[in-house]
Amino acid sequence: MTHHEQHRVHRSGWLRAAVMGANDGIVSTASLIIGVAAAGATQDSILLAGVAGLVAGAMSMAAGEYVSVSSQSDTENADLAIEKIALEEDFDSEMHELAKIYEGRGLDHALAAEVAQALMAHDALGAHARDEIGISESANANPVQAALSSATTFVVGAGLPLVVAMVITPPALIPAVGISSLLFLALLGGLAARTGGASIVIGATRVTFWGALAMALTAAAGRMIGVGV
Repeated sequence: MTHHEQHRVHRSGWLRAAVMGANDGIVSTASLIIGVAAAGATQDSILLAGVAGLVAGAMSMAAGEYVSVSSQSDTENADLAIEKIALEEDFDSEMHELAKIYEGRGLDHALAAEVAQALMAHDALGAHARDEIGISESANANPVQAALSSATTFVVGAGLPLVVAMVITPPALIPAVGISSLLFLALLGGLAARTGGASIVIGATRVTFWGALAMALTAAAGRMIGVGV
């Protein structure tokens, strides 16, 4: 009987970007809507602020993710270039270095040397990238994927409280957007946790807590500004 294990680490890159995008979309747009509404703005002004926040936020998420992940990719490529030169200049020393790594993980000297020799004969750069530098195929940086994932999920997340604000008028708008957004966040946190194989309760609780805090602080700020004006 063959035993198959289902690992989820290959999902970490796009899952992180997607969850971050959707979470930021819900929290920032809901908070913006609630803050503007708390300041006493009309529904048209509230919706205008929400749409502007959606567009600006999506572009900001895309640009931020692209720049961040591109920097990571540049660092990885620079390290690989250094390692490639080292392999070309002193292959034996690099093999000895790899064997030492395996010894540190529990193999005896002879077996570590044999494993290092076999792996380097198959793919020397790949072996050093994985076991010396810590770069693996499952975690390779993909700037375009991260940017598109973040921007798309931000728009989806931001659209949820915005739709609620379109159909609910003040003064019921603030509690409606707040409650619905917290439900959206709980669902998102639970779904992300399930996809990543973590606790659904913990995943839902942590995003809901921070979302509630953000909306409460923004509502307070909007109310103070509204009173001042």
